[in-house]
Amino acid sequence: MWDFFRTVRLRHSVRRYQPDMPVEEGKLHAILETAIAAPSAGDLQAYRIIAITHPDLRQQIAVAANQDFIATAPVVLVFCAEPGRSEQKYGQRGHDLFAIQDATIAAAYAQLAVVAAGMASTWVGQFDPTTLRSTLDLDNDLEPIALLCIGYPDELPEPTPRRHMDEIVEKRD
Repeated sequence: MWDFFRTVRLRHSVRRYQPDMPVEEGKLHAILETAIAAPSAGDLQAYRIIAITHPDLRQQIAVAANQDFIATAPVVLVFCAEPGRSEQKYGQRGHDLFAIQDATIAAAYAQLAVVAAGMASTWVGQFDPTTLRSTLDLDNDLEPIALLCIGYPDELPEPTPRRHMDEIVEKRD
């Protein structure tokens, strides 16, 4: 149990990656396996993950996000919701919420798997979805939700302060 809690505490957002250290195919596969093991509404897995390793495409994604560091990450995972898949079972709430939750839960699992694999990541939610959709030639049924930049860190940022638990958690007996 301690290893999981340690993994969570070691997670930091990293924006500088070692340039000559690609992500090994086996580690990427393990990260993706972990992502698709995440729970989802009705076990529908109403999302898609696009793994980007090509430098030119990573550069185009960086432009769509207006964040240059994205191009330096050896891998960028693009998590897309598939709202129609959830809508078939859960109606409008599935479309508007469950598919987004499914994609973000999968991304969070991937983010923790990255740490367990000895690497680092940064979650990016700020991007132009229209430009990203065009850049990746996404199907109309996919909605880009989050980017996860992955690689071996070339920095160790200081932990950011967290709000105290009493400010966030309300306990009712």
